Amino acid sequence: MGENAISGNLTIDTRDSETLVVCFGEMLIDFVPTVGGVSLAEAPAFKKAPGGAPANVAVGVSRLGGSSAFVGKVGDDEFGRMLAEILRLNNVDNSGMRFDDKARTALAFVTLRSDGEREFLFFRHPSADMLLLESELDKNLIQKGKIFHYGSICLIEEPCRSTQLAAMKIAKESGSLLSYDPNLRLPLWPSEEAAREEIMSIWNLADVIKISEEEITFLTGGDDAYDDEVVLQKLFHPNLKLLVVSEGPNGCRYYTQEFKGKVGGVKVKAVDTTGAGDAFVSGLLFSLASDLTLLTDEKKLREALLFANACGAITVTERGAIPAMPTMDAVQDLLSSSSRS
Repeated sequence: MGENAISGNLTIDTRDSETLVVCFGEMLIDFVPTVGGVSLAEAPAFKKAPGGAPANVAVGVSRLGGSSAFVGKVGDDEFGRMLAEILRLNNVDNSGMRFDDKARTALAFVTLRSDGEREFLFFRHPSADMLLLESELDKNLIQKGKIFHYGSICLIEEPCRSTQLAAMKIAKESGSLLSYDPNLRLPLWPSEEAAREEIMSIWNLADVIKISEEEITFLTGGDDAYDDEVVLQKLFHPNLKLLVVSEGPNGCRYYTQEFKGKVGGVKVKAVDTTGAGDAFVSGLLFSLASDLTLLTDEKKLREALLFANACGAITVTERGAIPAMPTMDAVQDLLSSSSRS
């Protein structure tokens, strides 16, 4: 099979392209211990699960009833084929996926230790996702997107770094809204300085940015993540339409050119926080793809952020990221029950 061949691929119906969310970046296999609260070395066995933030977001948008596509590279191996099939089964357009016959699909061993810290061990030396070439981009698919969503993992090494910049340029020139979730994974970067510099190198190109409290502290060099002035002076840029700070169970803060505020979280019993941030992003992008006016209408924006908070909340009630991504019915049920309580 050639690099670009794919069996069982799914291409979007062009009628959906008016609300299409195109997600660019890594898709990999997470290996998670079969028991909780242990280090990787202590784990008796591991269970495999599809992973990668941009792919999670693509599935999240589709699960809500939206239109999404994934652009990235996996190995021409059993795991790569499995990931392409998972996207297809979740109604995500996977026609922008490419298969590398020389590099393997990335693997990540991840655990939540008893002290609450996450522990990662990555196998990317190099992995296929790092080797996506600009010449392999499906330009037509990228141009169809109402929103183009990406992270920072692909900025770590060439050739993927240049490919991401090229994809962002194609999307911007076609009128797509650019959405950025840095999704900091320090163990993958050569140094903290390199991570900070590269993550900020594309900061001013985004229309919408979602970050966590920890990422604010990291990117500002230790400043107070809860200080509005820190966020506005150091992280808000003139072209930015929306900056969202996710606060986990406490909800989120939002900043636009015209207004700022906070939307509270939706209370649930957490089982596994994996994928909660990606579910939040998918909920927000689903709403944005349907109605861009919520960027300038605070009432609509607050409703969309409450919806996104509920998406994140539902995801933590189940194990895994993609399996736990919520349906529209589940989100509406949670919102109606929380409004009654």
